[in-house]
Amino acid sequence: MTSALIVIDVQNSFLQLPDWRHTSRPDIVDQVNRLAEAARSAGDAVVWVLGSRPGSGSVFDPARGFVSLMDGVEPLAGEPVITKNAHNAFTTTGLHRYLTQRGVKKLTICGIRTEQCCETTARLASDLGFEVDFAIDATATTPIPHRDAPDDVPFAELVHDPRTLGVDEIIARTEYALSGRFATIKTVDELTAN
Repeated sequence: MTSALIVIDVQNSFLQLPDWRHTSRPDIVDQVNRLAEAARSAGDAVVWVLGSRPGSGSVFDPARGFVSLMDGVEPLAGEPVITKNAHNAFTTTGLHRYLTQRGVKKLTICGIRTEQCCETTARLASDLGFEVDFAIDATATTPIPHRDAPDDVPFAELVHDPRTLGVDEIIARTEYALSGRFATIKTVDELTAN
């Protein structure tokens, strides 16, 4: 086993947010399952990561009950489900130890949010010496309002603000930032081709 699939934050917390209905990948569960099936068939490790903010009162606070995998994704016996309290999947977890103990050298990263937890994990993984494939169409994101957008405006209105960064722009920027530096950008079709 020299490769691993890292599935980041495909969790019910996001379904509670008003911006989720504007997600770039409403089919994220299907895409992740395709990658998980391919990884399992190849004998690769599959690691499930959940984002948690204990005590925050947000939908990422475990006390609220949403820090759980989305319906339709099921870890198999022996596939770890780890919880992180940072944006990347390494800093607050034992992920690096888990991977190095198994001789893993190559990672495929997928999950939610493309430009946030997924990109941050890819960058850190590269710095740690892993070869990284970034499954661009198995990551999801939502529009990002401008930093000066008022807090009291409904998200549905912010989506139409010309200063709001749309999902296509976010994905393109992530591809440009990672490609050739921190990761190889690949599609699910490319990653699952035999």
